[in-house]
Amino acid sequence: MTARRPAQQGTHHRARRCAAALAAVLALCPAAACSADDRPAAVPSSARFTENGVTVDLSLGKWDGSAGTLTAVFTPERAGYHLYSLDLPPDGIDGVGRPTSLRLRGGLEQTGRPAADSAPHPLQLPGDLPAVPVYPDGPVTVTLPVHRTASGAATVLVGYAACSETQGCMLPVDGHPVELTLDGGTVGFPTAAESAAAR
Repeated sequence: MTARRPAQQGTHHRARRCAAALAAVLALCPAAACSADDRPAAVPSSARFTENGVTVDLSLGKWDGSAGTLTAVFTPERAGYHLYSLDLPPDGIDGVGRPTSLRLRGGLEQTGRPAADSAPHPLQLPGDLPAVPVYPDGPVTVTLPVHRTASGAATVLVGYAACSETQGCMLPVDGHPVELTLDGGTVGFPTAAESAAAR
């Protein structure tokens, strides 16, 4: 029994050292939590709004500090509703429909044409009205290549109209503004509170 005492004493010493180290770590936790709470909130990397039956999610991806891809996902709130083609004239065809659109002002400029993830198809209207190009019912994702021309503020103006073949149309949205902040090589969207206050 006496031959094992040194090993037992070493084990006890290691246990005491581990306990002391654990206590030191736990003592630091409140300070770490306080410093985390004191850090400013991260700038949002996307924005969302809902207007006239459609929810729009905006984000800026593949950003290298000066250029990237602006992405907008248009999601009708009700089943059976579609959006109109990017290529529809600004006033529609014979006044019917409004184009899905992303326009820029301020420190962002587009470097190419917008593209949708779905191909439009002609929708034949009643009577003698010509067909209008629409996307399939449901969400549509539009991408737009952009680059930064200046630091400061930039604005994305979002346009669209949602219609159903059986339930009629929602009022069109023309130029809903979404503000961005261009701070050097970083881009920030407004917070949810800021977006709500701007409405």
